[in-house]
Amino acid sequence: MSKNVLILPGDGIGPEIVAEAVKVLNVVNDKFDLGLTLEEGLVGGSAYDVHGTPLPEETMNKAKASDAILLGAVGGPKWDNLEDRELRPEKGLLGLRSGLELFGNLRPAILYPQLADASSLKPEIVSGLDILIVRELTGGIYFGKPRGIRTLENGEREGYNTYVYSESEIRRIAKVAFESAQKRNKKLCSVDKANVLEVTVLWREILEEVSKDYPDVELSHMYVDNAAMQLVRAPKQFDVMVTGNMFGDILSDAAAMLTGSIGMLPSASLDKDNKGMYEPCHGSAPDIAGQGIANPLATILSAAMMLRYSLNEVAAADAIEEAVSKVLDQGLRTADIFSDGMKKVSTEEMGEAVVAALS
Repeated sequence: MSKNVLILPGDGIGPEIVAEAVKVLNVVNDKFDLGLTLEEGLVGGSAYDVHGTPLPEETMNKAKASDAILLGAVGGPKWDNLEDRELRPEKGLLGLRSGLELFGNLRPAILYPQLADASSLKPEIVSGLDILIVRELTGGIYFGKPRGIRTLENGEREGYNTYVYSESEIRRIAKVAFESAQKRNKKLCSVDKANVLEVTVLWREILEEVSKDYPDVELSHMYVDNAAMQLVRAPKQFDVMVTGNMFGDILSDAAAMLTGSIGMLPSASLDKDNKGMYEPCHGSAPDIAGQGIANPLATILSAAMMLRYSLNEVAAADAIEEAVSKVLDQGLRTADIFSDGMKKVSTEEMGEAVVAALS
């Protein structure tokens, strides 16, 4: 049975890194007889340049019809000065998340043993690191209304946003987090700011209620400022962390750097049926776009997550992850993870190395 995968290269380094992931997908498609059909679409700034909108109706229709989506990255300085904020590239990404109800964001922070020296922390602090951050993705302050910039009676401008979560939104992300913890070490830390924000008072109450359905999982709570500090001080105390949209955005990027480079980390954004959009945790990196030096491994590992979570092709996912490990064993490094004694390679060379390891 054919499985339709929508490929959205996006902006900046997106097309470069996605091209290497597509090579890998084509190899495992043939090797494991997966029946994948790959189709491309436009999103972000590249879509705006062609269609005048960051999320064309054609792309959304393709996304809804697909079984999974692989995304590169969106955004860049070229579109930063668009007067209509609704036309900025990031609105295309947010539109996909909300339109497809991709509320559950899974961001693993795994330190490959070959990259222990690439972390900014001491090896003994990060060696063996394996954290999963579960981030609520379609609610919170990024989507809450009212929002905007207004002029007050005294002529001063004021920006405002609304931080809001409903009980049902909290319950469904809590369920994802508890079930993820059950598959790992049965430890879940919920991150909030319940000493200041009423929204997260409710968040904490609902997490406690949901925990009664998962008596095998140890639930703890931590304020977000302390969580940020603890990620740097003693990150291996965490197994699964769950938090809201804004806190998750910040903490997952911090956790990413513990692993040596954000260029190594994939992510999944899932709906209630595990249909998802998969993308590297890093952004479009316009400063290095077109130079052939971006790290494609996070995108390749995102493709592996896609095979595992949405397409139920575990063997193919395992093969990709093993191939990435083999390539690192060979000492191949893109610029972001390069260290003395290693061999620096380009984006394309890294992708070709993973293909060769698969073969």
